[in-house]
Amino acid sequence: MDIGVISVRYARALLKSATDAKIEERVYQEMLLIAKSYLEVPVLRQTIDNPMLAKDKKQMLLETAAGGASASDLSRSFIALVLKEDRESMIQFMANSYVTLYRKQKNIIRGKLTTAARVSAEMEQKMRAMVESRTQGTVEFETEVDSEIIGGFVLEYDTFRMDASVKSKLNSILNTLKR
Repeated sequence: MDIGVISVRYARALLKSATDAKIEERVYQEMLLIAKSYLEVPVLRQTIDNPMLAKDKKQMLLETAAGGASASDLSRSFIALVLKEDRESMIQFMANSYVTLYRKQKNIIRGKLTTAARVSAEMEQKMRAMVESRTQGTVEFETEVDSEIIGGFVLEYDTFRMDASVKSKLNSILNTLKR
């Protein structure tokens, strides 16, 4: 069976259980932590995939990746089930699938604002409100400072991208002069 199909099935079952227990937000945060742990600590995959490492050690590592002692009982049980079924090599995909399914269920859109200098919390909130009014959903907003854009901003969400940076304007002028 395909890794994507398996991952989505496990994620759907976890989301249903979390929704029934009314802790889907908490499990969402834990699955985000697991996904982030896999990205930030590449050796985690090798360690979890190591057949010589005992299941209880893998359980402990994955629980730590999910938030440690504060991880929910449901996430702990989910990790135990994944290990029991020998599916630990897919847990990163399961976590990402849960995040995707949760965002879809809750109408959460990811947005990103890139600026040349740090923006105030008030300006960030205004941009978030603008995106939320356009998408009729909740926005998980990420801000990034990139001095290479010189000035202005780049706003991205869903499939929309607005590039109002000085760098893109200068490149546009340069391309016009080359013609």
